[in-house]
Amino acid sequence: MDALQTSRTMGSIPDVDDDFDETPLPEVADLPGDRFLDRELSWLAFNQRVLEMAEDTEIPVLERANFLAIFAANLDEFFMVRVAGLKRRIVTGLAIPTNIGTAPSAVLASISDKAHDLQVRHAAVYKDVVLPELAEAGVHVVTWDSLDEADQAVMEEFFTEQIFPVLMPLAVDPAHPFPYISGLSLNLAVRVRNTKTGTEEFARLKVPPMLPRFLRIDKREELTDVRFLTLEDLISNHLSHLFPGMEIVEHHAFRVTRNEDVQIDEDETENLIQVLEKGLLRRRFGPPIRLEISQAMDSVTLDLLVRELDITEQEVYRLPEPLNLGGLFGLSGLKRTDLRYAPHVPTTAAELLPSETGEQSSIFASIRRGDVLLHHPYESFSTSVQAFLEQAAADPNVLAIKQTLYRTSGDSPIIQALINAAEAGKQVLALVELKARFDEQANISWARKLEKAGVHVVYGLVGLKTHCKLALVIRQEKGLLRSYSHVGTGNYNPKTSRLYEDFGLLTADPAVGRDLTRLFNELSGYAIEKKFKRLLVAPLHLRKGLLKYIHAETTAAAAGLPSGIRIKINSIVDEVIIDALYRASQAGVPIDIWVRGICALKAGVPGLSETIRVRSILGRYLEHSRVFMFENGGEPEVYIGSADMMHRNLDRRVEVLVRLTMPEHIAEITDFFAMAMDENTASWWMEPDGSWIRHAVGADGNHLTDLQDTVMKQVSQRRRTGIKR
Repeated sequence: MDALQTSRTMGSIPDVDDDFDETPLPEVADLPGDRFLDRELSWLAFNQRVLEMAEDTEIPVLERANFLAIFAANLDEFFMVRVAGLKRRIVTGLAIPTNIGTAPSAVLASISDKAHDLQVRHAAVYKDVVLPELAEAGVHVVTWDSLDEADQAVMEEFFTEQIFPVLMPLAVDPAHPFPYISGLSLNLAVRVRNTKTGTEEFARLKVPPMLPRFLRIDKREELTDVRFLTLEDLISNHLSHLFPGMEIVEHHAFRVTRNEDVQIDEDETENLIQVLEKGLLRRRFGPPIRLEISQAMDSVTLDLLVRELDITEQEVYRLPEPLNLGGLFGLSGLKRTDLRYAPHVPTTAAELLPSETGEQSSIFASIRRGDVLLHHPYESFSTSVQAFLEQAAADPNVLAIKQTLYRTSGDSPIIQALINAAEAGKQVLALVELKARFDEQANISWARKLEKAGVHVVYGLVGLKTHCKLALVIRQEKGLLRSYSHVGTGNYNPKTSRLYEDFGLLTADPAVGRDLTRLFNELSGYAIEKKFKRLLVAPLHLRKGLLKYIHAETTAAAAGLPSGIRIKINSIVDEVIIDALYRASQAGVPIDIWVRGICALKAGVPGLSETIRVRSILGRYLEHSRVFMFENGGEPEVYIGSADMMHRNLDRRVEVLVRLTMPEHIAEITDFFAMAMDENTASWWMEPDGSWIRHAVGADGNHLTDLQDTVMKQVSQRRRTGIKR
């Protein structure tokens, strides 16, 4: 069954008019041709906003070091996937003009220019801003040459005992071909001279990735001043141990980024796990797409690397050391609470608290009283979603559990709950998305472990990624079966749930239970198309459903009636959705878009998008939830779920949005959105030319409100008072 056939088996969406599928798409003939922003450059603009967080002196300095590491990790993935894919399409002749009509080769050149500028700026922020502030706070990253003899003796002993045995210098000569350089590994290019013959040779030395990048010199935790030495600095100053009898002529750090996007053909295999494992092996040998080198690298060494790696000059990034500032994550274990955000402990949702008598009821009793809207990480994942699944696994009245798994943690209690449920004799279905990028191997391992425990494991639909976040529990109560459901915007990952902002809905609504039962049947077997009551489902109907809502708001505005659209997403790229929003804006619909990452839409352009405001918010938590709100004549329709406005989410993934029905939940989302768009809230504003301006300080010179801090206080207050929404 091919991807198109597969998509035709997907369910339809809400109870809408019978002519729903005939909803006309917006006409675009008279819209300007330059109405979109390039998605790749927009992504780089997002990572620039991350970098601006590292530059913000109001943020604790260890958190700013963390933002530097996040910037580096983000850029690595951008090159491994987006740049690699663009280059692959150019090489194979399959490249077509981008969403703004630019030739792919020109986009690649623009990416290179912008990425070069950002990486140089990134290195300067570390060296000139963050590093001095860390030193002022008593956290010093020092060099080997700055150590006195006693410290050098201590570190030399550490090198001899803990590092030297695992180093593997690889010579390059007629008997030793140029070695394979693994992606993202930090390496030393070493040129040595034979003291007897005078001949020069080249060797590559990989900095062991399993060792700490920043080595603590001062071991005692009670010290107020601590010092760190980078691993490559220590190794570089002991190269004579590795090349005895040779003169060290030059040594320089370098790093290679490779194409690590796995491409598989599902139509030509009957075993997805096997073909994916082969793809993961090929990933290690993807072609190089970026070469980062130390600023001082000599031309002889560089020419050799460029020749052997078959890389272009455009793909070489000359940077100050240290390379790979993603290694700054290694400082996260430093016990300096004064240099971090004030700690925050997630609260238990008020609806899930014990009764007023103090009696602890089951989570199922709490959900039966009414839908529970969860907001992570302000509200605890462990006492809500995790507890929901753990209680379901242990409850003798629970007969079945069905769940999707896209990403989860390595020691996941969610996985363990499913295993426990299966071992207790319950029917358990786990839909594991093996193709979750960079989590493929972990998901393969979990899938096999689940299968061994007796869980029914399926891998979704051919040609589609299953990205929706769903859990369904079937419980027997007084001789009848009742459904308990969870639909979320984020993954079932207890670790990221403490860092990612997400919404989730726990509900005992039979309509949602029936919707999910039908959907899981489609995902695990062969099912005919169904009508859903509270869900919007991709790939078949989500796009049309959103267009219908946008069209309704457009029609209302044209008739002089109240209208409004509010959307919170990670990325918006889809041209059809954007054009529909432009049409709505031209009709006078007020539109607020809250986007974290890519935005190909232009805001505030006269005659095109005058009524559209676009904001972006970054903070201690990663804004990850997706929310869609439509005024609907004064009776707002509000959805939360897993889908972004990108082609892949709307056309090539199984995505689910669930409609909220309780007025207090709709009011909470409305207030949340109003706060985000308020001029007194710190955020980035998109300008009509697509640039972003940070608004962090008001006209009175005072810092604007931090949205995440405010929400944290509001939720904590709600918990202390026991007030439910």
